[in-house]
Amino acid sequence: MYTVKEAAQVTGLTEHAVRFYTDKGLVPSVQRNENNIRLFDEESINWLHGIKCLKQSGMPIGVIKMYIDLCLEGDSTIPQRYTLMMEHKEAALAKLEEAKLHVAHLEEKTVLYQAILEHQTQDTTNPVNWDRIQHMQRTSHAFWHPARIRSTRWPRRVVCLQHRCDGQRRLRSAA
Repeated sequence: MYTVKEAAQVTGLTEHAVRFYTDKGLVPSVQRNENNIRLFDEESINWLHGIKCLKQSGMPIGVIKMYIDLCLEGDSTIPQRYTLMMEHKEAALAKLEEAKLHVAHLEEKTVLYQAILEHQTQDTTNPVNWDRIQHMQRTSHAFWHPARIRSTRWPRRVVCLQHRCDGQRRLRSAA
């Protein structure tokens, strides 16, 4: 039998996580001694390893609890467990696509910042400058005219920013 500290060492979890998982009812085989101290057998350690894997996949505690409850019901729940895993996989893929969009946005921003650092464009990233830049755009269309932009040494991909309907700002190509 393992104590919380020993179970944490064996599984690579923190003691806090081991206590949290047992308090949430995720370790069905955990036992307690006469002093109400948690004791973990090999099956409990296996549950903790499984919980750790599911948690590392991004699965929420509530879904892990559903999975464990299904496991306890036996092999007849394999189709439900499969469905649960497929749903979690789809959710993870959706998060991945969202993360890819975040990375693409950050790529645009780093290209813009590189141009700012190389003095190829104004700092349009700082809201403090936006009123001044908008004033320049309104009063000096020649400055922002595509013919002038093409004649400068600015990278064609990082010409200026335009407002989108949703209030975000995106890079606009001069080409």
